[in-house]
Amino acid sequence: MTTDDPIFTPRFSFQKPLRLLCASVLLLAAAPVLAQNADKAAAPAPDVAAPQDTASPAAPRSRADAAATATLAALLPRLAGNDTIPLMDRSAMFAGDLSRLLANYDVSQSAADRAEIAVNDGQVQSILKRAMGLLGTPYRWGGTSPDGFDCSGLVGYVFKTALGIELPRVSREMARDDAAALIKDRNALTAGDLVFFGRRGRVDHVGIYVGEGRFLHAPSRGKDVQIDTLASGYWSEKFVQARRVL
Repeated sequence: MTTDDPIFTPRFSFQKPLRLLCASVLLLAAAPVLAQNADKAAAPAPDVAAPQDTASPAAPRSRADAAATATLAALLPRLAGNDTIPLMDRSAMFAGDLSRLLANYDVSQSAADRAEIAVNDGQVQSILKRAMGLLGTPYRWGGTSPDGFDCSGLVGYVFKTALGIELPRVSREMARDDAAALIKDRNALTAGDLVFFGRRGRVDHVGIYVGEGRFLHAPSRGKDVQIDTLASGYWSEKFVQARRVL
């Protein structure tokens, strides 16, 4: 039995430090997990953090808006020479923010088209303003001045003094002037168009369409420059065609 004593004692003293070492290793390995659990326990309750969650998308939304705005700023100058958005840029339309920014932008017309329309509108306004200023001017056969107008003299005076446009002297020649677009449908009339009247297709009178089914003209002797309707009555029946100068 004496031979067993030296063997038993060292064996017991060696295993105790080994168990302590293993416990220390396990404790070190578990430290990150314990720290993570401690952070979770210290975090605020979900109902307290909820207001922050609802406000947090503001930053991404602002960044999205900024990106969409930058894309739009780069895209719009390219529309100047095209009627529609270039094919390579159509993928951008899938972005909700870009679609929202483009909602009020008419991409069916190029910038050049819109500029032309703006100029045309300004010309029409100049014609109407000049023509309206002559209401009440007496009719005078062969007249071409504010002292008195005949029908073609009035129209020619308005276009020449308002825009510098020279028109043929008499209504019949104005109606034949191919430099102005021919319009046969009165429903297609726009302000500033020349409207012609006559009998059996022969033009003998002209006026300026002012919109809403009405036109301005110098009717005949004994009458002043006035506005009449195309919708019904004498002049409706005498309407032959129209020409668009602008």
